[in-house]
Amino acid sequence: TQCMASVRVAVRLSADQVERVDGVAKGLHSSRSEVIRRALELYLYRLDCERDARVYAREPLTASELALADDPAGWKDTPAW
Repeated sequence: TQCMASVRVAVRLSADQVERVDGVAKGLHSSRSEVIRRALELYLYRLDCERDARVYAREPLTASELALADDPAGWKDTPAW
């Protein structure tokens, strides 16, 4: 991920949540903050995916768009991300 300017945010967690986060952090040789940041990042990504799924459900791909999936040459001009 790209590093951006950080902002300090205070969040209240239950003792059980802190204990679980600390256990994950210890197992990953990471910090509590990094575990929470990563969990939030994954949660926000999941929400984005769910939003995209709703959009595709309302507006399915066209036949020509679906045909690209079956034609490897159809993707040759797609930039590598």
